[in-house]
Amino acid sequence: MGEAPTALLLTLNVFLILTAYYLLKVAREPLILLGGGAEVKSYASLGQSILLVLVTSIYGWLATRVARMALIAWVSGFFVANLVVFWALGERGVPLGVPFFLWVGIFNVMTVAQFWSFAADVYSEEQGKRLFPIIGIGSSVGAVAGAWVADELLFLGPFRLMLVASALLIVCVALTYAVHRRDTQHSAHGPHHAAKSPLGGGNGFALVLRDKYLLLFAGLIFVLNWVTKTGDYVLDRKLLDAAHDAALNHGVKASLYVGQFKARYFEWVNVLGVVLQLLAVSRVIKYLGLRAALVIMPVVSLAGYGTAFVTPALGVLFGVRVVESSLDYSLSNTTRQALWLLTSRDAKYKAKQVIDTFVVRAGDVMSAGLVWLGSRNGLPLQGFIGATVVLTFQWLLLAVLLGRAYARLSLRPPVALEVAHS
Repeated sequence: MGEAPTALLLTLNVFLILTAYYLLKVAREPLILLGGGAEVKSYASLGQSILLVLVTSIYGWLATRVARMALIAWVSGFFVANLVVFWALGERGVPLGVPFFLWVGIFNVMTVAQFWSFAADVYSEEQGKRLFPIIGIGSSVGAVAGAWVADELLFLGPFRLMLVASALLIVCVALTYAVHRRDTQHSAHGPHHAAKSPLGGGNGFALVLRDKYLLLFAGLIFVLNWVTKTGDYVLDRKLLDAAHDAALNHGVKASLYVGQFKARYFEWVNVLGVVLQLLAVSRVIKYLGLRAALVIMPVVSLAGYGTAFVTPALGVLFGVRVVESSLDYSLSNTTRQALWLLTSRDAKYKAKQVIDTFVVRAGDVMSAGLVWLGSRNGLPLQGFIGATVVLTFQWLLLAVLLGRAYARLSLRPPVALEVAHS
């Protein structure tokens, strides 16, 4: 009885977060692709990384001064206010392609990372390994709902979708408060009594740099995003070619072609993600363990990009990225979140924000560098795919090493874990 209401509230919370994000993600694509192109979209990741150094530092500073509920409320309220400003500017014809792309990239990684930090803070390692696959269903279904709703409401334009997303975020804050209240009431004298207090001192970047486990984690996330972002670029480049051909030969509006393609893409990704979350994730984690779950996605990605290297058609690239992204949002995401369960509260909030925001975007920057270098030197599409295959081998190696580090760390007593990560 105690676990079920909290798990349901968290599942609904992440459902609404992902619904809001996919509304914004679909709104973002025509603005950035038609306003700058696939190359500009890739290069914009550099701006996100620079901004995230400042943003994560401010987040860590705030976390040492307010309790976790106040921290989440302040961050969420800031993003809601931003969306209202974007809507007002967009309705007045202000060009927002690059600024909104930068903002969505920061919003996405920060809100999702914050949610999972909160969930990892609420649950013990044993509870989290059982319940995270269930909570992850809300994430996968929310992504499907967001893509579907965005596709249905695309005729309203991107700016009104922003207002819908802002309303959902307000509901998310209320749900977070409900879980926070249950957690602090039910464990007022237990391990979560500290939830009412700010975190200790210490910078998130320093926490990562001085801990081997967190460094391996950061390395895996860095290469993973380098691979997936380069895959996005390859798909986008092929998509723009197809959109221009459709406009010239069939009179189809390029913005509509891109918007509908992206909406269908997100729907396929997330429908498959839901199926995997419902039918496979809990079984893989239970019977094969987190170490095996870590290596499944890079192995599948190797096979997919190898196929695309031989046949770089739009349909093939669509299929490769659908499978890779659905695994990322289901099995891989749940596995990565479970790896935080045995870390300290400082690591869960501060180090996690650094890894899930700055390191993610740093991987995107490396992809942007590859795109810039390859574009300047006339690298063909297959050249980008070949480079992605090489990177995926490195990703697989890091997954193996991180799995070994997790196995060693999980054998240590809880007190030792707190000392090691504090």
